[in-house]
Amino acid sequence: MLPNYSGGSLVNLVASIVQARGGEPRHPVLAALPAAELSEAENIVLVIIDGLGDHYLARRGAGGELARRRRASITSVFPSYLARRGAGGELARRRRASITSVFPSTTASAITTSYTGRTPLEHGLTGWFTYFGAAGCVASPLQFRSRGENLPLQQRGFSPGCAFPAPSVFESLPVRSIVVTPRQIVDSAYNVRHCAGATRLAYETLEEFVSQVEAAVKSGAQRKFIYAYWPHYDVISHRHGSESRQAAAELEKFDRAFGSLIARLSATQSRIVATADHGFIDVAQEESLELPAELAAMLRFPLCGERRVAYCYVHSPAQFMDRARQWLGDRADVRPSRELLREGWFGPGTPHPRIEERVGDVALVMRDRYTVKDWTPGEPRHLHIGNHGGTSEDEMMIPLIVETT
Repeated sequence: MLPNYSGGSLVNLVASIVQARGGEPRHPVLAALPAAELSEAENIVLVIIDGLGDHYLARRGAGGELARRRRASITSVFPSYLARRGAGGELARRRRASITSVFPSTTASAITTSYTGRTPLEHGLTGWFTYFGAAGCVASPLQFRSRGENLPLQQRGFSPGCAFPAPSVFESLPVRSIVVTPRQIVDSAYNVRHCAGATRLAYETLEEFVSQVEAAVKSGAQRKFIYAYWPHYDVISHRHGSESRQAAAELEKFDRAFGSLIARLSATQSRIVATADHGFIDVAQEESLELPAELAAMLRFPLCGERRVAYCYVHSPAQFMDRARQWLGDRADVRPSRELLREGWFGPGTPHPRIEERVGDVALVMRDRYTVKDWTPGEPRHLHIGNHGGTSEDEMMIPLIVETT
């Protein structure tokens, strides 16, 4: 499953919000939530629950505050799915359209889309690990640190402005914008750059999260856009697996808090929109592949992207692809990275000037639940159970939840 960038993805949801707050969207608005349904609200509150896939919410959150407010499915855009899952049912009849993440279905790409209104093709962040040629290394853009050495990129003379040239949506909106985000990342290089034009409010606990969103909504009578980010479901799902009791408990806890937030925003003329950046799959040890030494020796740089979609920088692409296909068999598609760009996987728009540099020479697009990994000196040999970044329905589909107060 690839993103529905034409009117059914996260980038289109951002376009609806931007238009509703008086800005100029870069892409078509979301078919399931046109700007007209949002524009009359005094406050638009976008809540992003990192990692909460739509399929998981349907399975594990049925009857909760979030699930009963779901507005979207994949019924109109992906009819084959509806046929498999039960066309004509009550849920199918009530849902109107689809909402997908972006490609790759991962935080670095999708959250940057939510902050900029741009596709990964445009903003240029194509996974957790990215090769920054100007810095001369592979790095984590969210942490703004090099891979392996784990050193700040500023030590290489590489600035956030150079790494993240796309302006934030907040800078162009003619309304007050407020971002509510965890204290440990509120002043990170990534956040400061992508929250430009907005007031940043920090929190540490779930109760503080609800309180800060409430405070933002009630901070004045003017029209506002509040962006609220909750990462802890993602953290727990990585560590314990998305199907773990710990992940289920986190969803239940946040679900109760969301109900409390709705109640506390009563009569504030707010439109609350909740979604996610991606979903999850759990990967067994035998499905976690390590790049063989023979292939690792052919790399110019460590693997970039994600365990589910890895970008390979190699000296001889044809030779590498041949050997990678022999090793992987039907466990992955081995593709020239430029083909994914041409086929629109990363979205439409004006390409980032370094987008080809960001996707390498060869892409390993893992099938089923397989992942691939290499290791660099200084890197802890730890593998997450929960993973995302790929093209499965569980990773790609995200919920659309709408409430008016």
